[in-house]
Amino acid sequence: MRLAADDVEAIRVAANHVFGGAVVVRLFGSRVDDTMRGGDIDLHFELPGGRPSASTVAVFRTQVTRRIGERGLDLVFRDPGAPLRTIDAVALSQGIVL
Repeated sequence: MRLAADDVEAIRVAANHVFGGAVVVRLFGSRVDDTMRGGDIDLHFELPGGRPSASTVAVFRTQVTRRIGERGLDLVFRDPGAPLRTIDAVALSQGIVL
């Protein structure tokens, strides 16, 4: 996984603070492959209700950016009870729970 421990902790803390303790956050995409370089931080969230409001997502982005700096964050949200989309299947099968 190409993400520093401090970055993982910042993401985890912000997610629990903003979205609540029931959230499950996974890192997926190029950052899970140690042989690659660069790339956005792709995060998959499972939380009841699915996608939160735009303002709630903005609060999360702000909290993370304050701790890890300006980085590309790609956020995908899924309600655990909803049907799996292709991106959900990829994140669930290849992602790393933070």
